[in-house]
Amino acid sequence: MKRFIYIIMVAAMMAACSKDESPVHSDSVAKITFAIQGDFTLNTHDFTRALTSDGKDMTDVWVLDYQGGELQQQLHQSDNTAADFGVPTLDLSIGTHHLYFVASRGTSPVLNTEAKTLTFTKVLDTFWRHYEITITSGTSAGSRAVSLDRVVTKLKVVFSDAIPTNAATFNITPTAWHYGFNYQTGNPTAATSQVITINIPNASIGATGESINVFGFSTTAEWNTNVAIVCKAANNDVLGSASLVGVPFKRNRVSEYTGPLFGDSGSMTLSLNTSWDDSYQGTW
Repeated sequence: MKRFIYIIMVAAMMAACSKDESPVHSDSVAKITFAIQGDFTLNTHDFTRALTSDGKDMTDVWVLDYQGGELQQQLHQSDNTAADFGVPTLDLSIGTHHLYFVASRGTSPVLNTEAKTLTFTKVLDTFWRHYEITITSGTSAGSRAVSLDRVVTKLKVVFSDAIPTNAATFNITPTAWHYGFNYQTGNPTAATSQVITINIPNASIGATGESINVFGFSTTAEWNTNVAIVCKAANNDVLGSASLVGVPFKRNRVSEYTGPLFGDSGSMTLSLNTSWDDSYQGTW
C-alpha cells in the first residue's frame, strides 16, 4: 500500500513539473490571417498575388504588432510574387493588440522601430492603417479584412512644349517635403529640402505632353510649399526652369501643373485631378 501511494505521489509531482514546463496552450494564441484591402486591384495569376494601384504593384508590406505599448512582433513581406503577399498571418496572444499595416512601392525603405518611422529614399504610393483587435480564450483562428488608406500626396507636372534633344534630367526641389511617416499615427516625419532627380528616357526626347510625378507623405490638412523645377543637359547646362509658389498639397490628392518649361511664353496651369481625391490645378 505504501509503495502504491508513493507511486501516485511521484506521478502527481511529475505531472505538475510537466505542466509548469509545457509550452503555452494553443488556446492562448489565435492564428489570424489579414487580407489587405484598399484602393487596390487584386491580380492573381500563376499562383501569385499582386496589390496594384494606378497600374503599379506594391513591393512591400509591413505589419507591426504592439501590445501594452510594446512591440511584440513585426512582419515584412518583400516578395510581391509570393502567394501570401498582402495576406499576412500572425499568431496573436490573448489581449488587445494594436496592429499597424503598411503597403508601399517606395524605394530603399528604412524601418526605425525606436522612432516608429518608415522612410524612403524615393517616396512612391503608400497605404497605411491602424487596426485594433482583442484576442480572448474563445477567439478562433480565422481571417480579417483590413482596408488601408493612402498616406501620400502627389505633384504631377505636365510639359506642354517639346523636350529638347540634349535634355538629361529634371530636378525637382520642394522647399519642404516629407520622405517618411510615423507608422503609429500616419503623420509625416519632419520636412526637408532636397533635390529629386528624374532621368529623362530617350523615348521622351522631342515629345510634348510628357509628365513627371513626385510623391511625398502628407497630412490630411492642406499645406503649401514652393517648388523649383529645372531641366538640365548631361553637362549640367540649364535648359529650362520654372518656380511654383505656394503649391497646395493634401493627402490622397494630386496637385497637377501644366505648361511650357523651355519657352518664355505662356504659363503653367494648376489643376486637381480626381483620380484620387479632388485635384488641384494652377499656373506659373
